[in-house]
Amino acid sequence: MAADAALPGLFFTFSAMVLLIFASVSAPTWNSISFLDTTVGGVSTHFGVFGYTGSKAHVGWYFPTGVADSELNDTLFHNLTAALILVPIAAGLAGIAVLFGLCGAAYHRVGTIFMTLVTGLTFFVTLVVWIIAMALFGIARDHVRDRAGAAQYGNANWLVLAALVALFIGFFVSCCGVFGRYRSRRAAY
Repeated sequence: MAADAALPGLFFTFSAMVLLIFASVSAPTWNSISFLDTTVGGVSTHFGVFGYTGSKAHVGWYFPTGVADSELNDTLFHNLTAALILVPIAAGLAGIAVLFGLCGAAYHRVGTIFMTLVTGLTFFVTLVVWIIAMALFGIARDHVRDRAGAAQYGNANWLVLAALVALFIGFFVSCCGVFGRYRSRRAAY
């Protein structure tokens, strides 16, 4: 193999990509993965990137009437739900970084350099979307709890956080991998 130095960064970036893909297919597509789980009046609702349980998948959505009132359904919260599109965008960027990492591991140092740069960009996008998700669903969670409902964070928040940590490690490891050995020694005869 041309560059064993690129493999650790490639591993962490690939792990982050998989975690972000799982977070992207959260409710309403896959109710087992969600950012917020609520139970109001005996009805459980799971919230994800593209909507909530029972809704059609689309970018930017309003909270259902049983869970929220006009406070949570104003323009600000609608725009924050639209900003959750950054989760699949981060997954796509991580995929691009993985492709560059494969080129770096198989062929040339330039692939590892590009993997490092794209991983850094992906880390920044993932950080922004994680902060947005925690703020949005934290306010919604408190709103539901204040009105005698049950609400708790879902597992997608922690998937995005784990991806954030993996990207952080992947960035620094691939940055170090740029300076690794990229040619095998030729045997002297």
